[in-house]
Amino acid sequence: MKLINTYTLEVKKSKFISYYYEVNSKEEVETVLEKVKKEHKKAKHIPYAYKIDNLIKKSDDKEPSNTAGTPIYNIIIQNNLNNVLILIVRYFGGTLLGAGLLTRTYLNSAKEVIKKVD
Repeated sequence: MKLINTYTLEVKKSKFISYYYEVNSKEEVETVLEKVKKEHKKAKHIPYAYKIDNLIKKSDDKEPSNTAGTPIYNIIIQNNLNNVLILIVRYFGGTLLGAGLLTRTYLNSAKEVIKKVD
């Protein structure tokens, strides 16, 4: 597993920290998730999506259904990425963003974390 890039975005005092990893197995994904959860103990949510060949998973991590994992997964598919894990750590800033803004924020965070690599 290799950390390719990170990106931070703040929206209405909520902080979104994106991580873009190259991964080769489900075990590597679990290792990364464990490490990031330890580093960010106070984070409210850590949604993610990954694709390793035909092995695909996405998680909203207690965000409203399809507002986090799905937009992240869509970025992976739209960019034909493989052997990739994108996870986004969210620190809640006290203001509810609503499903639309929340979805757009996760989408933009995922877009930006893969964009800065080249």
